[in-house]
Amino acid sequence: MLAIFAAILPIFLLLVLGQALRRLPLFPLEFWRGLDVMGFYVLYPVLLFVTIVRADFSALSLDAIVVALGVPGIAIAILTLALWPLLRARIALSRPGFSSVFQTAVRWNGFLAFAVAEKLFPPEGAAMVALVMAIVIIPINVESVAVVAWFSGRNPNIGGVLRKIAVNPLILATAAAIVVRSLPFGIPVPLMDMLNLVARAALGMGLMAIGAGLRPQDALRPKLVVWVATVLKLVIYPAMVLGLALVLGLTGPQVSYLALCAAVPTAMNGYVLARQMGGDAELYAAIATVQTAVAFVTIPLVLAVAGQLSAG
Repeated sequence: MLAIFAAILPIFLLLVLGQALRRLPLFPLEFWRGLDVMGFYVLYPVLLFVTIVRADFSALSLDAIVVALGVPGIAIAILTLALWPLLRARIALSRPGFSSVFQTAVRWNGFLAFAVAEKLFPPEGAAMVALVMAIVIIPINVESVAVVAWFSGRNPNIGGVLRKIAVNPLILATAAAIVVRSLPFGIPVPLMDMLNLVARAALGMGLMAIGAGLRPQDALRPKLVVWVATVLKLVIYPAMVLGLALVLGLTGPQVSYLALCAAVPTAMNGYVLARQMGGDAELYAAIATVQTAVAFVTIPLVLAVAGQLSAG
């Protein structure tokens, strides 16, 4: 397990570096907003495209992998919704606050998973993470918008959400990669080399942007509800995924790939949704920050357990 810690330490140090740089006057807030925009529209889509085009999926049981992640994903959403009456009665959690608990329980930081996979499981593991990222964008965003809208008293515009998802750069990049893989000829080498250079820049810049988006001041004294969301995301969900993976007969590295996808913390993009639709954005930021810090310990633990189970 020490080897796993050593492998992911540089990734978390990049998060810390991003947070530290954000506090310097040298990099104004507009810089980080611009970096987020470049990441969303250029860096991350190119990274997905290059990874999927070059990947070899022949050894992956894609149907079983989707089931092993999707069924627990539905289960954790239902479990979180079932906790609403209890959280409201015991700790007087507000409706907007609960919407942030839900989001942080069901969203996942795919780019953090990709960075760890690049370090521990190249190239097959990184390719699987890239494919999973594209697959889960639609259901996670639709359920998040619906729950935030319901608990904040807004009318959900599901049609508008679906239109935005249809032109999501990550989905478009994945579709383009699948088309390219089916062509009888490849992309010209100079063009592919150029795209590869962009993809290599994506992880470092993206991780610093994620770190800059964390809000430690909102997580200095985490409330009970923060720990509830953290346990749901970093303990219960990975346990569900690992259990179902073994039931489905998955073995070897595929179990570790699934464990990694399940073990990463929530993504920061839900903060924007909470702020725009009347959710509790401050609570979302606090939960995301605590989850990211705790994940430095839980990711190696989950991967170690996955390694033992798949070997046995």
